[in-house]
Amino acid sequence: MSATLLIQNLSTRCGKPKTDTREKESARKMASGHTTAASVRGPRFAGAGRRGALLLALLLAAAAALLPVAEPSCPRDNSVVKDINKMHQSNYGIGGFSHITVAGALAHGMKEVEVWLQTISAGQRTPIHRHSCEEVFVVLKGRGTLLLGSTSLPYPGTPQEIPVFQNSTFTVPVNDPHQVWNSDEHEDLQVLVIISRPPVKIFLYEDWSMPHTAAKLKFPFVWDEDCLDAPKDEL
Repeated sequence: MSATLLIQNLSTRCGKPKTDTREKESARKMASGHTTAASVRGPRFAGAGRRGALLLALLLAAAAALLPVAEPSCPRDNSVVKDINKMHQSNYGIGGFSHITVAGALAHGMKEVEVWLQTISAGQRTPIHRHSCEEVFVVLKGRGTLLLGSTSLPYPGTPQEIPVFQNSTFTVPVNDPHQVWNSDEHEDLQVLVIISRPPVKIFLYEDWSMPHTAAKLKFPFVWDEDCLDAPKDEL
């Protein structure tokens, strides 16, 4: 074999392994480089994520602090002296009617009695209703008519019409269906109402011929709904 051929054979046999070794070394370095870069980027990205979440939480808290806070319709007030002018007043969806709970079981912690200030516009009436508590009215201004139904019949029937006037007082017997009507055409009727056994449970009638057994219980009543959750039906 010539010297030239021998050199070519040796070059072919020895050169390939050297090339494979260099390629493997290059691949190893590249993989190592990618791993190092990933390990560097990982903590940076994780840190940025935590900072972003913290910033978002701070922004949400700041936005919530700037939102207007609605005045509660059932504020708790245990002060000894209260200003009626500053108490919550609403018609609670009853047309021509205004109600203020002056001293209540839910808003003020009353145990035995509750006091309301109610104003009825000219020509307006309260719903026909009954309740299992004593009720006393003091007429502060205006005049009107108390309509008082029967409990001896299966339904209230034709009510008695009893006139009331400023500085008069009247009581409604327990569970008697009744209605207060401002029969004056011009002036408001304003009454102070005292009830026992609060909070009140009221049975509503659609008219004077509705059977007592068909009257619908409304509890909590409209002015107590923001203070007391309605009972849930149990299966």
